[in-house]
Amino acid sequence: MECQRPVGPIIPNWQAPPLPDGAPLEGRYARLEKLSADSHAALLYRAFDGHDWVWDYMPSGPYASAAQFHRWMRDATVQDDILFYAIRDLETGEYGGFASYLRMTPESGSIEVGYIAMAPRLQRTRAATEAMYLMMKWAFDSGYRRFEWKCDALNKPSRRAAQRLGFSYEGIFRQATIVKGRNRDTAWFAAIDSEWPALREAFQFWLSPSNFDPSGVQRERLSDLTNLVRHCGDPDQAGR
Repeated sequence: MECQRPVGPIIPNWQAPPLPDGAPLEGRYARLEKLSADSHAALLYRAFDGHDWVWDYMPSGPYASAAQFHRWMRDATVQDDILFYAIRDLETGEYGGFASYLRMTPESGSIEVGYIAMAPRLQRTRAATEAMYLMMKWAFDSGYRRFEWKCDALNKPSRRAAQRLGFSYEGIFRQATIVKGRNRDTAWFAAIDSEWPALREAFQFWLSPSNFDPSGVQRERLSDLTNLVRHCGDPDQAGR
């Protein structure tokens, strides 16, 4: 008698979601605009100036001059397989970083957030968190099933950020690539559509003005809220 082997469930009425079109994404604290060398390069170069460590795990940078940074941004933003956003902190009015959608595969319902660079003035702000929430929200609201985050396995701050934002740890791809002449093992994280309702509620609670005291200190930590949702904890971040 022939054995019946297990197969995955049918996805009823599946339709591939659209690719992102670069329309602005705006919340209470952050506004994301399609990155433009002419509009954003000079402002972001000043934000990053003097903080070369920001580029340690990035595939490009640091940049020796504003002109060099402008050239990189001009070339990066014409690629058709990646969509960059500039991140503006609405509380200060300043641009402090950028992030992108990449590895977009609508036919599978998968999209990645990556190529994220944030200057110190944007890091650890409500705008930085809301920027990631807005990108995640657009993806799931548009019909994507899987939202990915990947980083250098040695980049401990990025791994902590992924879990704080509700991404579940999925493992290490050893010797995944070579970046700036060095080996890179890649840590994989993802959130899926069935987790999104609970993650959305966690973000909305954390971003609510009532979650911050008059001096801006959070009352509830986002990591505590997303911990109720995510799976497969990163062993290198245990106890953090």
